[in-house]
Amino acid sequence: MTAGGSPRGVVNVDAIESERSRWYELIGLVRSLSPEECLEPGYYRDPAWSVRDLLGHLGTWLAEAEIQLQQINAGTYEGHALDIDALNAEFLEAMRDQPWEVASVQAHAGRTRLLQEWQDLTSPDDEATWWIRKSGPDHYDEHLDRLREWVQELVSRR
Repeated sequence: MTAGGSPRGVVNVDAIESERSRWYELIGLVRSLSPEECLEPGYYRDPAWSVRDLLGHLGTWLAEAEIQLQQINAGTYEGHALDIDALNAEFLEAMRDQPWEVASVQAHAGRTRLLQEWQDLTSPDDEATWWIRKSGPDHYDEHLDRLREWVQELVSRR
């Protein structure tokens, strides 16, 4: 039950587990690095991203999805005709000079809020599913292979 006494939303347990397992793998890789290693550019080369930039990127997408799920829950959602490359550039610029701690906290908070809104969905539709997958498990999958390689490279330099 929610605080107002209404039943919580219907959530696919397999989808939640998919998101959770990928997030924990991603965060486990990040936590295997020192704070200095998390700031080293090279995760991506063009543009030059660090692990901090990756977390900022993921966190901003999670926060955006949370907003969109809020709108879906409120019945005010207007669709998602987006320019993903433009949003990526906007999100990267917004987080570019943030300290490591801010990027990390923002990513964790974005995920927490997304999970809360996801839990409150009363009837997940295709739009909600798209936002969840785009910002969550599918998005993590887009970055996990390169993150594994980058972590291995950084650890081998120690």
